[in-house]
Amino acid sequence: MSATLVLWLPPVAALGDGNAPDPAWLRVDDGVIVDSGQDDGWVDAWEKPERDNADDRLIALAPACDVPLRWLAYPEAAPAQAMAAARIDALKASLGDAALLHVVAGQPVEAGQAAPVAVTTHAAMTAWTDWLAARRLSPAAIIPAAAAVPPPEPDGLWSAEVGREQIIRTADRAYVSDPELDPLIAGGHAIAPLDAQRMRDALLLTLAAPPLDLLSGPWKPRRSWSFDPALVRLAKRLAIALLVVSVLIPVIHAFRLSADSNRADEAVVAMAKKAGVTAPDATAAEAELDRRLAAAGGGPLAFSVPASALYDAMRDAPGVTLKTLSHRTDGTLTTTLAAPRVEDINQVLLALQARGYRVTAQPMAGSDGQQMANITIRAVP
Repeated sequence: MSATLVLWLPPVAALGDGNAPDPAWLRVDDGVIVDSGQDDGWVDAWEKPERDNADDRLIALAPACDVPLRWLAYPEAAPAQAMAAARIDALKASLGDAALLHVVAGQPVEAGQAAPVAVTTHAAMTAWTDWLAARRLSPAAIIPAAAAVPPPEPDGLWSAEVGREQIIRTADRAYVSDPELDPLIAGGHAIAPLDAQRMRDALLLTLAAPPLDLLSGPWKPRRSWSFDPALVRLAKRLAIALLVVSVLIPVIHAFRLSADSNRADEAVVAMAKKAGVTAPDATAAEAELDRRLAAAGGGPLAFSVPASALYDAMRDAPGVTLKTLSHRTDGTLTTTLAAPRVEDINQVLLALQARGYRVTAQPMAGSDGQQMANITIRAVP
């Protein structure tokens, strides 16, 4: 069940003296006033330890002595235009430096309705926000107390008690009562007291739909970033799931690779068996097949494998010539290379080594002045 604590702010003059009385307050639960007072009972009503409902809110009411109200009508203007025009006109009609004033206008519900305008000072806003901050209070809104008084009958005035103040409400103004000025302002019209029950009903409507909020413009609270505990828990679960998936992917890949390798080894052993080779594993089967192919002059130990690599390496070294070439059944290719320079022969050797072959070379001088080298090349890298 959501609750609202309504707290009347002390007048700025009382705050300046340091003798501010206990504020008037009331507590509203689901649209019903359940408690009220003009003492420090609001502390228990708001700060009790069991209050943990996130929907609870604090509404502060600014005194009419510091925040008088006017209603300005612009029949031909749209609601948003009427609100902007009312703020400008109220600022022009106010006394004092405009930079020191805080003017807030409310937007009419429909075109043609009057727009409420509150005029106070930045000094007053500073005093109230500091007073609230000292008590660790963060209001959802600061509403002028005069805004809660409903409009009177035509050609009439209301006198209503709101908090600790007596407020006069005319058709277009709301201000704190002054016994000497009230008859002059009334101009012969009767000032009727507003029924207390009707005033309470009007206050509840004002709390449900505030016509304006002084916490706007430069006084609008900065957005505070908060984390939803449920979202934090969800983020943790997603992070754990991501970590598990990240670990499982390489593990599953390793299992699949191992299974594929086992199947390949089994296929090699089966093929070797068809060729008449009995071996306990794929490595032994491949070795026996290579041995038999080498004895037959084929397979990876055949002459064509190292010879092809040799000719490819000599293609990039046109100065190198082939003098002798022989091949053994173990896959070793023996050759004699000649070139005008040793660097040309080295180029061929480096190219063979880059292909993964094991190369040995024995340099010697030729009878015609060329550089020569006896080279052996292993057929299997």
